[in-house]
Amino acid sequence: MTKIEKIVLSYSGGLDTSIILKWLQETYGCEVVTFTADLGQGEELEPARAKAEMSGVKDIRIVDLREEFVRDFVFPMLRANALYEGQYLLGSSIARPLIAKHLVGIAREVDADAVAHGATGKGNDQIRFELAVNALDPSIRVIAPWRQWTIRSRMQLLEYAEKHRILVPSDKRGEAPFSIDANLLHTSTEGKILENPAEVAPDHVYQRTVDPIDAPDAPEIITIGFERGDPISVNGKAVTPAALLTKLNGLGGRHGVGRLDLVENRFIGMKSRGIYETPGGTILLAAHRGIESITLDRAAAHLKDEIMPRYAELIYNGFWFAPEREMLQALIDHSQAFVSGEVTLRLYKGSASVISRASPCSLYSADLVTFEESAIAFDHHDAEGFIRLNGLRLRSLAARNGR
Repeated sequence: MTKIEKIVLSYSGGLDTSIILKWLQETYGCEVVTFTADLGQGEELEPARAKAEMSGVKDIRIVDLREEFVRDFVFPMLRANALYEGQYLLGSSIARPLIAKHLVGIAREVDADAVAHGATGKGNDQIRFELAVNALDPSIRVIAPWRQWTIRSRMQLLEYAEKHRILVPSDKRGEAPFSIDANLLHTSTEGKILENPAEVAPDHVYQRTVDPIDAPDAPEIITIGFERGDPISVNGKAVTPAALLTKLNGLGGRHGVGRLDLVENRFIGMKSRGIYETPGGTILLAAHRGIESITLDRAAAHLKDEIMPRYAELIYNGFWFAPEREMLQALIDHSQAFVSGEVTLRLYKGSASVISRASPCSLYSADLVTFEESAIAFDHHDAEGFIRLNGLRLRSLAARNGR
């Protein structure tokens, strides 16, 4: 294979990617460019720059992607009301194609031969990163150290760090910590006691949400404005996509909204258990379904519900840049032309409940559904023919079956 002259590494500055950085430098003997994405993970990112500098990195990229993440990835996904296996709001899954997009972009800019990531061979993220790179630029090689090196245990990882004088924080030296992923949409926690699905998750696992039992005893009422399927305001105040999600994370977290203890089916073939916190996303899902309930035609709404599991599975499995996901997105986006208006919700003890909705594009007609005298003529006898026609095949079946 051709010699690699330059690599762009997806770099967090944590223990794993710090070791991977050194391993790449040693193994390939080439320049490594580090790329750290700010997705609203809530961590100070400058230490990543300092660690990269200590490792001799000359080209260090730290890019604020919060607005792009929410606007171009989270919001399109929310238009579909996407839930993987009926529960998971895809917080990790939806971040990977964005990171891969910028990895490829930087690789092209600096004329790198390869990109590298720190995902393990057991998880979903390796698939998501690499399928995205395949779709965006198949000429770029992908290096996955966890599938290549001889390190097979946490002890060996720490020994490598000690040998190469890589700083190991004190909290990383003992028992393996939880595996945590965080961005503006969610936090996920895996590992340790959570690997046994029969064990109750300890309270300290939760980072963004209070226990619903300890949430305020008084509910909080909020209103979210929508335009063409996307949220644009909170309590009448227009905000940017990232600021809106940040605001809802704070509101939802205070009321214990968005907790999920899930055993899911990974694409690679195994089951895993994770604790997810998605306060803002949970509120937005409820609100979006609320505004759709009065603005979408019945058949359109039901079609969206039918394709949603397929759409969610494509994102979970790493096919964001695949043509089938883009085709479904076009259908979903077309359905949102009149999904505009306001939804009011009650946040209380872990729940986000829609309590009212209004839209200038509403299909709801009080005159049609009222039990009182209506200004719109509706002949109740019309229902008789409707029922007889729909019952025709049932009567035919009953006659044949001797009922």
